[in-house]
Amino acid sequence: MTTPHDLTKSPKATTHDLTKKIVSLSLGSSKRDKTVTIPLLGEMFEISRIGVNGNLREFEKRLKELDGTVEAIGFGGMDRYVWSEGRRYEFRAARKLLAGAVRTPVVDGSGLKNTLERQAVEWLVQHDVVELVSQKTLLVCGVDRFGMSEAIAAQHGELVFGDLMFALGIPVPLYGRTAHRRLAQALLPLLTQLPLSALYPMGEKQDTITPKWESWYRWADIIAGDFLYIRRYLPSTESKALHGKIVLTNTTTPEDIGELQQRGVRLLITTTPRFEGRTFGTNVMEAVLVAQNKGSPLREEDYQAAILRLNWEPNILWL
Repeated sequence: MTTPHDLTKSPKATTHDLTKKIVSLSLGSSKRDKTVTIPLLGEMFEISRIGVNGNLREFEKRLKELDGTVEAIGFGGMDRYVWSEGRRYEFRAARKLLAGAVRTPVVDGSGLKNTLERQAVEWLVQHDVVELVSQKTLLVCGVDRFGMSEAIAAQHGELVFGDLMFALGIPVPLYGRTAHRRLAQALLPLLTQLPLSALYPMGEKQDTITPKWESWYRWADIIAGDFLYIRRYLPSTESKALHGKIVLTNTTTPEDIGELQQRGVRLLITTTPRFEGRTFGTNVMEAVLVAQNKGSPLREEDYQAAILRLNWEPNILWL
């Protein structure tokens, strides 16, 4: 394995600095909870992930408790916004769920999905880590990772979007960016009105692997997108469908890495930094940047400047 680049080192940071608290409040499983304290750009951050196991009432209760007591909150377990071709669509259920936060900024990672993940793909190509033109890529849900999807599509390799399969259970692959764009524009205004349970695996469902879509895992050289979608339908270890594959994703735990190793994955690339063996979601890292900006929203150029200052690069792990 390669040694991940340590992004926590900062000569200005000391143990005497005032620690800023960041919490990712997730609809997902509490088994993925983690807390780390790290220095970034001369400030100390306590970063926590709290899962409520799909319990919406517990989520609302915790959100109200956190509001006004932490620097920023990341919304995990689902998106608040999805994008297609520059247009933003908001989930009605997410807006309602987050209404209880009135003092502390809440972010869902959209800003970093548009900047960090887009730049991560470009960095991987520039540094010859992946060669997208000649390889086949399965992007499990493009509207969720819009920056990543647009950057991959720009390389003009063979690309299949699995939005209908992995998000809705409909056995229809989408070939290329044009087909994906047309479907997104037609369906997103309707899908964003659905209840949360119809769109995302929550609670114990996030702990369960139900092998499905094996032919598409086997077809692809690169499997990209949100790890919960990728993991939810992972082929069995006996199938060898993932042998020699590359996985490009966001949040992984040591247990996730072990599952990928057992299935023969060759290379794991995460777009967010790894802290104490764990990569946190884009919602967490976006919350860190908002906290550094004193709670104010960031523009696209602000995200890009912050990524440059922090020297955030893709985390490359040979398995």
